[in-house]
Amino acid sequence: MFQAASRAMSQVFEPPFRAIFWKLLGFTLGVLLVIWIALQGLVANFVELPYGWMDTALSVLTGIGAIFVLGFLIAPISALFAGFFQDEIAGIVETRDYPGDGPGTALPLAQSVGQTIKFTGVVVLGNLFALLLLLVPGVNLIAFFLVNGYLLGREFFEFAAMRFMPPAEAKAFRKARGGTVFLGGLVIAALLAVPILNLITPIFATIFMMHLFKRLAARQFGGSGT
Repeated sequence: MFQAASRAMSQVFEPPFRAIFWKLLGFTLGVLLVIWIALQGLVANFVELPYGWMDTALSVLTGIGAIFVLGFLIAPISALFAGFFQDEIAGIVETRDYPGDGPGTALPLAQSVGQTIKFTGVVVLGNLFALLLLLVPGVNLIAFFLVNGYLLGREFFEFAAMRFMPPAEAKAFRKARGGTVFLGGLVIAALLAVPILNLITPIFATIFMMHLFKRLAARQFGGSGT
C-alpha cells in the first residue's frame, strides 16, 4: 500500500497530471475569489455603521472570517471540480502503468455527476464533523482522521473499482478489503489535513486508489498489478 502511495505522490506533478492540477487550481481559485468578493459586497451593502472606525474594524474582521471560510471551502471546491477529471486521471494511470490490462470503462455521465456530488458532500460533511469536534480536546484530530479516512478511502476506492466492475461488486470488493482501504483513506486524510497540499488531494487520491485497486485485484483475479 505504501509503495502505491509513494508511486502516486511521485506521479502527481508529472506533465499529464500537472496539466489537470493547473486546471483544477484555476477553477478553485476562481470560485474562491467570487465568494470573497460576494462576502465583502454583502457587508459593504447591507451593514451600515455610524462611525468610520467601526467600518474599518468590521472590514478587518470580515476579511479574517472570510479567510477561515475560504480555507474550509478549499477541499470541497477542489473535490467538486476534480470529480470531473477523475476518469481522465484514471485513464492516464491505466495507459501508462497497466498497458497490459484491459482499459477501464468511464462512468456514464449521470453516474459520474452523481458520484462527484456524493464525493463533494462526503468531504463537506467529514470536515464539518471534524470542525465541530475541534471543541473537544484530544478527540478532534482522531475524529478527523477516522471520519475522513473511512469516507475518502471508500469513495476513491469504489470509483477505481467501478471502472472494472458493477457498483454492487465494487462495493463488495471494497468491503472485503476494508482494512487496507481504510489505511489508504488515512493516507489521503493526512494529505487533506495539510494546507496547500490539500489542493492536490483529489488527484493524488485517484492515482493512489487506482494503484491500490490494481494491486488488490491482481492478487484476487490475476493481472499485472505492476
